[in-house]
Amino acid sequence: MAQYNAFYAQSGGVTAVINASACGVIETCRRESDRIGKVYAGHNGIIGALTEDLIDVSQESDESIAALRHTPGGAFGSCRYKLKDIESHRAQYERLIEVFKAHDIRYFFYNGGGDSADTCLKVSQLSEKLGYPLTAIHVPKTVDNDLPITDNSPGFGSVAKYIATSTLEASLDIASMCSTSTKVFVLEVMGRHAGWIAAAGALAGKGEGEPPHLVIFPEIDFNRAAVMARVEESVKNYGYCVIVVSEGSRYPDGTFLADSGNTDAFGHRQLGGVAPTLAGMIKQDLGYKYHWAVADYLQRAARHLASRVDVEQSYAVGQKAVELALEGKNAMMPTIKRVSDTPYEWRIDAAPLSEVANREKFMPRDFISEDGFSITEACRQYLQPLIQGEEFPPFENGLPQVAKLKLAKVERKLPEFTL
Repeated sequence: MAQYNAFYAQSGGVTAVINASACGVIETCRRESDRIGKVYAGHNGIIGALTEDLIDVSQESDESIAALRHTPGGAFGSCRYKLKDIESHRAQYERLIEVFKAHDIRYFFYNGGGDSADTCLKVSQLSEKLGYPLTAIHVPKTVDNDLPITDNSPGFGSVAKYIATSTLEASLDIASMCSTSTKVFVLEVMGRHAGWIAAAGALAGKGEGEPPHLVIFPEIDFNRAAVMARVEESVKNYGYCVIVVSEGSRYPDGTFLADSGNTDAFGHRQLGGVAPTLAGMIKQDLGYKYHWAVADYLQRAARHLASRVDVEQSYAVGQKAVELALEGKNAMMPTIKRVSDTPYEWRIDAAPLSEVANREKFMPRDFISEDGFSITEACRQYLQPLIQGEEFPPFENGLPQVAKLKLAKVERKLPEFTL
């Protein structure tokens, strides 16, 4: 039976569980050693492939690979680097194929979000044009939960659990101090275009008056007067106000509340901090003492509070990616299919990348309350199963243990390539 090598790379912002997907890919490849030879990882994502900066994963012990399941961050290095269109930047894609040929790589696993799905699709298309038999599979990942077709995105459940927990805990702090100190607390969460993470903050409270008192979504146009009225009402009725706001909150004309005026490597607008912007408005309009916090990297790195469901699903999509490749299914992405809410059951399916790439899944309007400041029962029913269960990492000396990899480099065979 023919045996070929595999390439795995991580892309975009990492999550608390992206390495669980890496673990799923690598362990499944090792179980299929009669058909898959070595597994190479790209150092810093697709850049590692372009520059032939490869890591020989076969040098890692089974114990180190297993430890990836409870290690946050991107073990092999990630990147924000978007390949351009094939027509005008064909040399980049041809370079990828040259590297894969040089190292006998026939399986390409790219672990990332929507932009990564697009890259994976383009690589599969070009390999077909050039007559090189490469099977390209996208391994889904994004804390934003905005990938289409899949019920939820691996990485989201753990962020949702962290944000819901942080909202609950911070609210108890504010409630205990509000009579003589802080009246308003603003928590900024990730979510450039979709408000899924902000919605998760609403899981912290369910009854009347329970925080958060406002959730501000990108899908709902920001109305300063309405927001201030709700803040004032909350302080009057409950003594304090807790707000969860998405970084992508925007005005009716589409301008972000916190647009810095710059763009990142993917061409996305860089956001300059909506929490202090909103807090400043509250101080100016209402005069309340406030505190604000930006969850930032903490929310996507908190493996110590990961959702067990999320860990299991992240591993499962990595495993399924290898199975799809060995079945000859090209340009595909494993997806999560919700079978039932109560009890929560799910399975892994697959979707063609042509239906995934460059598409975003937003919060449906019936998941957002009529006034636009909270979630509906339908949204709660969707979110609640995704934060269930704990799978704590092992601890040593009071701190989580993480994987320690050798990251042995592969000898280069091709001339240097300039990005």
